[in-house]
Amino acid sequence: MPNQRLIERFIQNSGDVLTSKQATEAGFHRSILSTLVKSNELVRVSHGIYMKPSAWKDEMYLLQCRFNRGIFSHETALYLHGYTDMMPARFVMTFPWGYNAVSLKNENVTVKRAVNYLYGLGIIELTSPVGGIIQTYDIERTLCDIARNDDTCDVQTVNQSMKRYAESKRKDTHKLINYAEKLRTKKKILNYMETMM
Repeated sequence: MPNQRLIERFIQNSGDVLTSKQATEAGFHRSILSTLVKSNELVRVSHGIYMKPSAWKDEMYLLQCRFNRGIFSHETALYLHGYTDMMPARFVMTFPWGYNAVSLKNENVTVKRAVNYLYGLGIIELTSPVGGIIQTYDIERTLCDIARNDDTCDVQTVNQSMKRYAESKRKDTHKLINYAEKLRTKKKILNYMETMM
């Protein structure tokens, strides 16, 4: 059994959520996590993911730990960027084309897919409402996604988001048009921009 002080330092430095991978990288055998669960120092959340009993459960962060190829997108990304006040009933995550999402069927997630050369377009890191670092698409990519899929996102939300973007001091219309061309939604984006700006 490793030195108790080393274990305590490992737990303290790992944040609220720990993974089997982190334990291995820190030089511990993965079985140490089971021992820490038995001694109530950790709680097993899912396969290979553990958290401190005192930690707030960050559902978005945990989803991304479990499904690390998933990028929060569409209505979920709008919420993360502060472009809508309504937390979506289901999280929306985009995965690369061909990703096997069978294990997501029992999760509170709507799965979207992107071809590989577009999947990485506009990925950034943001903080979840609980404080975990998660990956999402930037606002320009998000606006293109919701404009392209406006049949799944209500018109009022799309209009409100486009209006907020038009009024934003941090807008990058060059990037927005560039993304719109790549995502084949330039006509819709230009129509919104003409109406809002």
